[in-house]
Amino acid sequence: MGSDGKKDFESLEALDVAQFRSDLENLYEGEKVKIPSFDFPTATRMYPNPPVRMDKDTILIIEGIHGLNPALVPPLEKEKIFKIYISALTQLNIDDHNRISTTDNRILRRIVRDYRTRKTSAYKTLTMWDSVQAGENKHIFPYQNQADTMLNSALDYEIGVLRPLAMPLLKTVKPEDSQAYAISRRLIAFLNIVHPIPENLVPADSLIREFIGGSEFNVT
Repeated sequence: MGSDGKKDFESLEALDVAQFRSDLENLYEGEKVKIPSFDFPTATRMYPNPPVRMDKDTILIIEGIHGLNPALVPPLEKEKIFKIYISALTQLNIDDHNRISTTDNRILRRIVRDYRTRKTSAYKTLTMWDSVQAGENKHIFPYQNQADTMLNSALDYEIGVLRPLAMPLLKTVKPEDSQAYAISRRLIAFLNIVHPIPENLVPADSLIREFIGGSEFNVT
């Protein structure tokens, strides 16, 4: 629970850390492990895929807001762990005096992705954003300096790709939704000056495919 009495889905304790650590240790020992998936519509853990096993050439990727938190993983040989901090740092300006906000770029990514994968409305995504940012301040930024390297995931063309997907979702936010409505109107005004880019021009291996769909990479 958070300080406001609501469930804190951003906290490490929201995960089954004991199960995760046990699975990781078993994989590290070369044993077969069934990897669970979380089904958002039913809020249940599922096991749709067959067990997996690592060999000496396998690269295991652990991704998520707690990926750099040492409390997530059991003690392993440090030389076999390489920590990467990935952040979307927008490098574009609107003009000589106004930069494009990294936060706005990330909100647009999340609105498009969450609607596509979870049918989450733009209103709900916007009302959750304060919690997301609080989670970053508490669970990501304190550990970012422990990373071995840092990657910038922002693409110069991505806002143009997100525009035609995000615009109709933002327009569903109603005036009575107060703060979410104000943010949605601001984002719509910003997107009105962005040239739309058809998603069929985006390569199948582009990082932005994580948010708009159609990636050639499959997770099994």
